[in-house]
Amino acid sequence: MKFEKLWQIVTPVIATVIALAFFLTIPEGGVSGAGSGSDDTYEKLKIFTSVLNEIEQKYVDEEKPEDLIYGAIQGMVRILDPHSAFLPPDEYKELRIETKGEFGGIGIEITVRDGVLTVVSPIEDTPAFRAGMKAGDKIIKIDGKITKDMSLTDAVKLIRGPRGQEVVLTILREGETRLLTIPIVRDIIRVQSVKWKTVGDDIAYIRILAFQDRTYDKLAEAVKELKLDEKLYNGLVLDLRNNPGGLLDQAVKVSDAFLSDGVIVYTKGRVQNQNVHFYADEEILVPKHLPVVVLVNQGSASASEIVAGALQDHKRAIIMGTSTFGKGSVQTIIPLDDDSGLRLTTALYYTPGDRSIQAKGITPDVFVEMIRKAPDQEAEKKRKFIREKDLLRHLENSTESEQPEKQDVQEEDSNLSDEEASPQPEAEEAEDNQLSRAVELLRAWNIFSKLENRPHE
Repeated sequence: MKFEKLWQIVTPVIATVIALAFFLTIPEGGVSGAGSGSDDTYEKLKIFTSVLNEIEQKYVDEEKPEDLIYGAIQGMVRILDPHSAFLPPDEYKELRIETKGEFGGIGIEITVRDGVLTVVSPIEDTPAFRAGMKAGDKIIKIDGKITKDMSLTDAVKLIRGPRGQEVVLTILREGETRLLTIPIVRDIIRVQSVKWKTVGDDIAYIRILAFQDRTYDKLAEAVKELKLDEKLYNGLVLDLRNNPGGLLDQAVKVSDAFLSDGVIVYTKGRVQNQNVHFYADEEILVPKHLPVVVLVNQGSASASEIVAGALQDHKRAIIMGTSTFGKGSVQTIIPLDDDSGLRLTTALYYTPGDRSIQAKGITPDVFVEMIRKAPDQEAEKKRKFIREKDLLRHLENSTESEQPEKQDVQEEDSNLSDEEASPQPEAEEAEDNQLSRAVELLRAWNIFSKLENRPHE
């Protein structure tokens, strides 16, 4: 292919890059005039086109222009934070499908830590969950291919595939003396975002596994079926453990279900239109009189941290468990002309109490670790589980030094993996000590409330 023809392909992409670079350098007050940065950008783009031309003309194998350009864009985005990514058309399509709660794969939330693909959390009731994948597992190989320094998008491509086909993961798990080989048969992943039941006759239990496009509707269904407006419950347990997040608008709606006024969350970015406040309206879904305990752990991230932070700051719920993941950044999905997309971190979000969760997370009011059965407990205590602050190139929390750490009112968090410890759906409540503690607290809360309201003689 001649350079002139290649230039015709590259020009729209370069125009997009320039426009994006310009967009990212606009100050909050608007456009203040061109600076030397624009000249520098044009000079470097000349280098880019020169390299592209050299590869096109002289590289030993002929490469597709779109592969070269996509590779260049991916490299550019890769130097940003770990949550920004360029999504080629097939991956962008998958992302849109995921938010609807159904997609092909094995069912794990993954990230890249120190160049190694690492499991944040297996999704409940999926092939990965049933195969025994655990939070903190390091994926060394995918079908024999080394994952060292592999991008997240490339790893996802290898892990996903048609239903019924097997993918073999080679796992490094702390506490094990050898690599583990775990074969997993791919399936259509259908994530039921909300589950509910009663604990005994007096405690309502609602678990949100992820924030998808119908999560609030499913929450409303749970409230209706549990008859929260009619039955005299002693309290509600809202379980956000291992919830990796999802859609911001759903997190806002879920928070609004508990709150009748005030700020739920707000975002701050470099561009004015990224500075947005989200407020609760007067209508609530969960009765005000109903005490609430929210369960969280290291697998609670992003949207689940928004909900926990809002209910904590408004004193609407007691937060129990262990410190959350600490992903306090907002990703904007920007569609591009060729059906690809750009997932770009554009803002940080803050709780109603002006706390940035980024790289810090939500500190529970009551620390309760998940207890394991002997003899594995001592080995598990030595494990180190990832949070946002452990990720390469994570955004720092600029307010961290200004916000004092909440005082521990229970045991210290020893970094046990709550992701692994969360009970399977059929497990009895007695095996889940965090849930048991939440139930005990709500029942005690009810007793003390009656004592407070008892007439004095």
